[in-house]
Amino acid sequence: MGQRTRRAPPAPAAFDDRAVSASIGTLATAFCVGGALTLLALNTARNARNGTIAGPADGAPLMRAPLQVVAPVDLKRYVGLWHEQARLPNRFEKQCAGPVTAEYTLLDDGNVQVRNRCILDDGRFDESVGIARVVNVPGQPGAGRLEVRFAPDWLAWLPVVWGDYWILKLDRDYQVALVGTPDRRYLWVLSRAPVLDVAALDAELDYARTLGFDVDKVVLTGK
Repeated sequence: MGQRTRRAPPAPAAFDDRAVSASIGTLATAFCVGGALTLLALNTARNARNGTIAGPADGAPLMRAPLQVVAPVDLKRYVGLWHEQARLPNRFEKQCAGPVTAEYTLLDDGNVQVRNRCILDDGRFDESVGIARVVNVPGQPGAGRLEVRFAPDWLAWLPVVWGDYWILKLDRDYQVALVGTPDRRYLWVLSRAPVLDVAALDAELDYARTLGFDVDKVVLTGK
């Protein structure tokens, strides 16, 4: 009998770790996307059953309409002495312990000098002097939109030194004004009288609330 020749067993296929990793990644991505879509569908269905519309999660800010300013504002009538009645807390008035005033003076170049004063804990006065300039608003001549800076003149070219000053509400007699910023971080209630009637102050704050300001954090400063 002739001798049989043994054939070597076939070599095992090489393991392609890159291909396997890619497959696992694809499956994981599909699983995550599918899970997210399922949760979204369940949440939408639950809201529909409850008669509510899906919106931002609790604590997320709602979309708010851009603020509108008073127009026109007669700066010749607006300048003069104003007494602060209420404000949202801010870092530059943190040291103020007593009444706060803002005095505006119209300058020859059309800008406005701003002089803010307040009483400190030790009874001394703290004073800051700055400049306000009018910001032109297309289609709204004389709009009550200004920018204020307290930095030195040689820094006036820097946009960052200018802060928004928007007149949001102003009575016909120029006796009470509501001033704020478009990001709703700053708010002031000003009046010609050292002390504003409680009902009038509440009306200003109620209006500010409708604009999206966090009135619950307001500090009452009129005394």
